[in-house]
Amino acid sequence: MGKKFRWGGACSKVRFFHTYEDIISVENLLGAWREFVRGKRKKRDVQEFQYRLMDSVLALHRELKDKTYTHGTYHAFNISDPKRRNIHKASVRDRLLHHALYRKLYPFFDARFIHDSYSCRRWKGTHKAINRFRTFAYKVSKNHTRTCWVLKCDIKKFFASIDQRILMRILAESIADKDVMWFIGQVVCSFNSGAYGTCLRATHRQKGLPLGNLTSQLLVNIYMNEFDQFVKHKLKAKYYIRYADDFVILSHDKKHLEKICRLIDIFLQEELMLELHPNKVFIKTFVSGVDFLGWVHFSDHRTLRTSTKRKMLRVVEEKKGKEETVQSYLGLLSHGNTEKLGIQVKKWFRDPAR
Repeated sequence: MGKKFRWGGACSKVRFFHTYEDIISVENLLGAWREFVRGKRKKRDVQEFQYRLMDSVLALHRELKDKTYTHGTYHAFNISDPKRRNIHKASVRDRLLHHALYRKLYPFFDARFIHDSYSCRRWKGTHKAINRFRTFAYKVSKNHTRTCWVLKCDIKKFFASIDQRILMRILAESIADKDVMWFIGQVVCSFNSGAYGTCLRATHRQKGLPLGNLTSQLLVNIYMNEFDQFVKHKLKAKYYIRYADDFVILSHDKKHLEKICRLIDIFLQEELMLELHPNKVFIKTFVSGVDFLGWVHFSDHRTLRTSTKRKMLRVVEEKKGKEETVQSYLGLLSHGNTEKLGIQVKKWFRDPAR
């Protein structure tokens, strides 16, 4: 499938400047280990790797230098967040390499993302996104003096639908070093137990990135940056926010949103092999309440989504009143109109046996 859209611009022509040797250097591997091990020192598999750290790091460096390295298998398990998600966890050895790759790729690509992409980025996050959403709503509605319409969309089976060949092609547009691309290919195609060459030449579509890989968080943003640039530069959407697979566009013109929704659907399908979730696409007024990133937003307040509220109370109960859990949720609740819920959470903390 040939690319029909190029957003252009000087920054699109800038090439990734780190070499393969930079990424696989012992110095970078040790730096990646220091970042990876934070908060994990009590884990048994981490302790085992730490026991022979230098031997393990030097062995990894040799495998990467000789290109004899192959990514291991994943341990799969499910979580409820609140919906059921399938997580794939790599070995400590492979996760160390994910960190080594990430710490070189992230600064380069993050500088090329649009301002209003908020997922898995430093100094961004859900709180910044929902505050930006409120700011946009005020601007579009001219401080609630005219109707503000919101197009809200969600991508169906987001991580599982990422097309690996398209992803590798997007990366190759910025990374000329074939050795770096080989390394990235080992990570990208590990989820399907494929190699870099196989991934690009396969007659069938190899799809998916594993939830649980640090690199997956960055790679999906690189993938969706194609869409972000299309929305901003081709559709000229001024009031657009994306967090992972959730995105909104605000306008005073409902018919305009209906038109660009069709164009968005076509672009996602033809260029990125993604589909909008048929049950999670809507256009409604801001004053009627817009469900976005766990909160239902109204013109003068916002409240927690019911499923988010239930999950929070369940976790607080399961943690039996642990102070760090309670304080974390109280911090979350401070971003909305949730006084009664805050009182309920504090009661669990004071009397976890209730």
